[in-house]
Amino acid sequence: MSDLLDVTVDQGTALLTLNDPGRRNVISGALVDRVCTAFDELEADPAVTAVVITGAGSAFCAGADLADLLAAADGDPEGVRRVYDGFLRVARSPLPTVAAVNGPAVGAGFNLALACDVRLAGTSAWFDTRFLKIGLHPGGGHTWMLHRLVGPQTAAALVLFGERLDGAAAAAAGLVLRCLPDDELLTAALQLAGRTRGVDPELVRRTKRTLRTAGDGRGHDDVLADETREQLWSLGLPDTRERLDAFRKELGT
Repeated sequence: MSDLLDVTVDQGTALLTLNDPGRRNVISGALVDRVCTAFDELEADPAVTAVVITGAGSAFCAGADLADLLAAADGDPEGVRRVYDGFLRVARSPLPTVAAVNGPAVGAGFNLALACDVRLAGTSAWFDTRFLKIGLHPGGGHTWMLHRLVGPQTAAALVLFGERLDGAAAAAAGLVLRCLPDDELLTAALQLAGRTRGVDPELVRRTKRTLRTAGDGRGHDDVLADETREQLWSLGLPDTRERLDAFRKELGT
């Protein structure tokens, strides 16, 4: 079972590779367990500052294991909730996350990409909600995540009318940050994630939390109060004064 997810850490950046290419990296119960355990371990390691998620083979993630969906159709909803646990664990992580979408991201696999903070797509990537096509209502927060990223019209085109976006179209729609040649995708994702290197890990996590809550519907004054509190906290970090002094000398002020 451990082979379903390959986990490596290099200089603070963790790379999680869904490793079930024969089934196009479907979200099975066993894979969910591995993802949850991996994030528990990575979050407990103060040296880890960011996570990249990608898929082995030609797919990013082809969606939920059909066995779990069929079990739910027979009256056992735990299989569906178990699928949710995988990508929701990613969404709830305090660590910054980057999805390197190397191929199809379908249904729950689309949700996994949406759960990450930033998405990069290869030219072979494509995004398909596919829920209505197989007779399912969207689940796992799909409509909320999609709506906030691409707006109501594109979300409707994808969910209601079965529009499918390739990597370039996804970038144009704001679904991904950029589309890159396939052979450059993983390097670019690791380089992006590596930019958190050298920043205090707790500062990175607190900043992600502020970004996440900034879009929860609160007003400017509430967010300002949060930022002020956290910025004052950051001024007490051991390296902050040294960094400020260095910038001051660089600017000649």
